[in-house]
Amino acid sequence: MTEEVGCITGELTVVTTAFPKGQAWVAVQYRGADEWYTLTGTPAPLTAGESLAQYHQRVLDAVRAGGEAVAPPAAGTGQ
Repeated sequence: MTEEVGCITGELTVVTTAFPKGQAWVAVQYRGADEWYTLTGTPAPLTAGESLAQYHQRVLDAVRAGGEAVAPPAAGTGQ
């Protein structure tokens, strides 16, 4: 699920970028396209001690699971 165009499907590229104050921003694009879209729920907080790579893996897992995925909440929050 994206902020700009809603749900997108198909082959996607996902980029996770560190933001200040322990947050991460996630963008997705159709593979090979020029336009990037903000994943709904970002910027999102990282869990204390969680690396950007670990958060990126959680994002990938959510996107692969489908179902209008949004940015995962901080690990351990139960949300």
